[in-house]
Amino acid sequence: MPTRTELGVWRSFLRAHARLTRILEAELIAEQRLSLAAYDVLVQLAEAPQHRLRMTELADAVLLSRSGVTRLVDRLERAGLVLRERADGDGRGVVAVLTPLGLDRLRVASGTHLTGVVRHFAEVFSHAELEEFGRSCDRLSAEDT
Repeated sequence: MPTRTELGVWRSFLRAHARLTRILEAELIAEQRLSLAAYDVLVQLAEAPQHRLRMTELADAVLLSRSGVTRLVDRLERAGLVLRERADGDGRGVVAVLTPLGLDRLRVASGTHLTGVVRHFAEVFSHAELEEFGRSCDRLSAEDT
């Protein structure tokens, strides 16, 4: 069982994450009419080789279920930001591909999002605190933990 301190820190971490996510999502929706999940999909595709990922890889990268990614990609495809193609050499595989319009939309939305990250997250900490927090998060996200 966790100690009182451990449980308190855990809950504080969860509250901070939820608060920051709500704020960043609200700013993206208000200024860009784009959800944080949609923004994340566009980022993952922009950073992928040839701006493309298999749908299963995309689901893993954005931490959504496969059905959740499918519905989100459906909406992004209707908006012209993403398209789907059959995976090379695999008749069953499907890849999501970032369109030029999607890349342009991401560039504009990034201004809103990154400004929010600085304002609501980075500016709260000193440089040393940010470095230590980064090391702590790296430990938490390490695959061998």
